[in-house]
Amino acid sequence: MSSAMNSAGSALPPLGEEEIARRVLAERSRLEQAAGLVEKPIEHFHRPLERPFTAEERDRVTILFGGFTWKHERLIEAVFRGCGYRFQRLPNPNVAAFQTGKEYGNNGQCNPTYFTVGNLIEFLRSQETRGLSRQEIIANYIFITAGSCGPCRFGTYESEYRMALENAGFGQFRVLLFQQDHGVNAMTGNTGLKFSADLGVGQLNAVNLGDVINDMVYQIRPYEVVPGATDRAIQEVVDRLSDFLEHRKRYEILERAPRWISRRLAQNNRLQGICNTLGKILDHLYGEEFLAAMRLARERLSQVEVDHTRVKPIVKITGEFWAQLTESDGNFNMFAFLEQEGAQVYVETIGGWVTYLMYQARANMGERKGLDAPHPGARWWELKKQVANQWKFRKRWLLLRLSEGMWNRQHARAARHLGGLTPRLAPQSQLARMAHPFYHSLARGGEGHLEVGKNVYYTTQGLCHMVLALKPFGCMPSSQSDGVQSAVVNRFPEMIFLSIETSGEGEINAHSRMQMALGEAKIKAKAEFEQALASTGKNLDEIKAYAAEHRQLRSPLYPVPRRRGIAGVAANFVLHVSHLIDGKTRLAKLPGEN
Repeated sequence: MSSAMNSAGSALPPLGEEEIARRVLAERSRLEQAAGLVEKPIEHFHRPLERPFTAEERDRVTILFGGFTWKHERLIEAVFRGCGYRFQRLPNPNVAAFQTGKEYGNNGQCNPTYFTVGNLIEFLRSQETRGLSRQEIIANYIFITAGSCGPCRFGTYESEYRMALENAGFGQFRVLLFQQDHGVNAMTGNTGLKFSADLGVGQLNAVNLGDVINDMVYQIRPYEVVPGATDRAIQEVVDRLSDFLEHRKRYEILERAPRWISRRLAQNNRLQGICNTLGKILDHLYGEEFLAAMRLARERLSQVEVDHTRVKPIVKITGEFWAQLTESDGNFNMFAFLEQEGAQVYVETIGGWVTYLMYQARANMGERKGLDAPHPGARWWELKKQVANQWKFRKRWLLLRLSEGMWNRQHARAARHLGGLTPRLAPQSQLARMAHPFYHSLARGGEGHLEVGKNVYYTTQGLCHMVLALKPFGCMPSSQSDGVQSAVVNRFPEMIFLSIETSGEGEINAHSRMQMALGEAKIKAKAEFEQALASTGKNLDEIKAYAAEHRQLRSPLYPVPRRRGIAGVAANFVLHVSHLIDGKTRLAKLPGEN
C-alpha cells in the first residue's frame, strides 16, 4: 500500500495517537456545535444570600406578619412584643392587594401568594407615603412567613415573594422563612430571632386561644339576640387576653424560689437554666394569672344572650390551609356570606394543622424505620445494633407522640376554661383511617389526606349538614382530593359536598354555587329539626317559653347535650328542653358556677 503524499509528492509522516485523538475531538466539537448540541456548564440554584436579622437590630427592626385571622394575629403579636420584639401584623388583604401581587409576580401562582405579597407591598408603599425612604424601609422592616417543600406551589412562595418585592422596588427587603416541617430555618444566621421558652410556650397559648375564640365567634354569633353583641364581646376578650400575654410578668427562678435555693442555683448555671425553663413552661401553662385571664374572658362571653331555637344548617369548612382560614377577599369573604345566608360556620383550626404535621412525621418514621436506622440491615443476632436501631426510632417517635398529645391537651384545656363550647381537635389517626381507602394517608402536598378524611369524619359523625372545601385556583393537591371526593360522595349518599376555587375574581359565581348547595343543607337541617320537635310532642312556643323562664338556657355557654347523628343546634336544643320540661333531666350548671 502506498503512503500518503504531500503536494510536493513526498510521503507524509504518520500521525501519532495523541494527534488523532485531538483531531477526532475537534471534529466532534464542530459537528456538535453545528447540530446545536453543545452542553452548557450546570449551574445549580442556590438560595439568595441576604443580610441576616441580627440581635443588635432587635430593638429597631419591626417584624411583619400576616395570613391568619385577626384574633390569631393579635394574640401572636402580643406574645412577640412581650418577649421584646417589635412586631406588627399586616392589614387584612383585599382585592387591591391581590392585583398588586399579580402585577409584580409570576403568572399562575396561588392566590395566597398574590394576596400575601401584594398586601406586603401595599404596606411598604404606605410607609413611603408617611415619609420613609425605601432604604429606611428595607433596613427597618422584615417579613416572616411560612415555607415548605413538596409537590405544589407552596414550595415556591419564598422565591415568588422575593421576585415580586424586587420588581416593586424593594429588592433587598428581608424575608425570614418559617419551615412548616422544620421550624424556623436556622441556617440563615438570623440571630435576631431567638426562640426562648417564653416565646415558644407563649405562642402555643396564643394559637390555642386564637383557635378557641375563633370557633366561639362562629358558634355564638348566628344565635345572638342583640345584633353585634358577639363581635363586641370578642373584641373585648381578645384585647384583654392580648394585653395579658404582652405584659404578664415573666417567670425567673431566682426571683420566685426561696433565698436559700436561689443562692445554690446562682452557683450552677446549667441547673439554673434547666429549672428556669421548666418554671417558665409551668407558669405559662398553669399559672394562676393565666387562668384568671381566661376566667374573665369567659365571664364576658357569657353576657351575650342567644336564642338556640333558630334553625341553621352547619357548614364545615375544609380545604387548603390559607383559604380555609382567612377572613378576607382571599376566600370571597365566604364565612360572612354564609352567615348572611342563614348558616352556622364550623371553622377549621391552626391546631388541627399542627397535629397533622406531627402525625405525618410519626407515620413517615414508621415507613422509613429500617432506612433511617443507625445500623441498617443489622442481623437478628446483632443485639447491640438492634437495640440501637430501636432506641433511635422509639425516642423520636415518643417525642412526636408526646408533642401531639400535649398540643391536643392544651387546646382542650383552653376550650374548657373559656366555656367548654369548642370541641376537641379531630383525632388525626381516625382522619387518616377514614381517608385511606380513598386517598393514601402518606401522600404529600397541601393538606394531604385531610380534605377527604374531614369530609368523611364530620359527615358520618353527624357534626355538620354539608362540607365546603375552599382552595386556591389550580391547587394540585386539592384538585387530587376533589377527584377522589366523587367516589366519597357515592359511598356516603347523605353527604353534601361543595368545592370552590378561590381567587381575586369570580366572587359572584362562587356565592351563587354556594347558595345552591346551601339550599340542600337548609332542607336537611329543617327536616332534622322538625323530626326532633315532633318527637317531643310539644310545639315550639312551649320550648321558647321554658327557655325564657330560665336564664341558663339563654347563655351561649350552656352545655346543650348533642345526640348522635343530630348536627343542628336547634334540634339538639329542643330535645334537651323537652327532657327538662318532662323532668327527665336537670338544668346543667354554667361554667364557673358552683
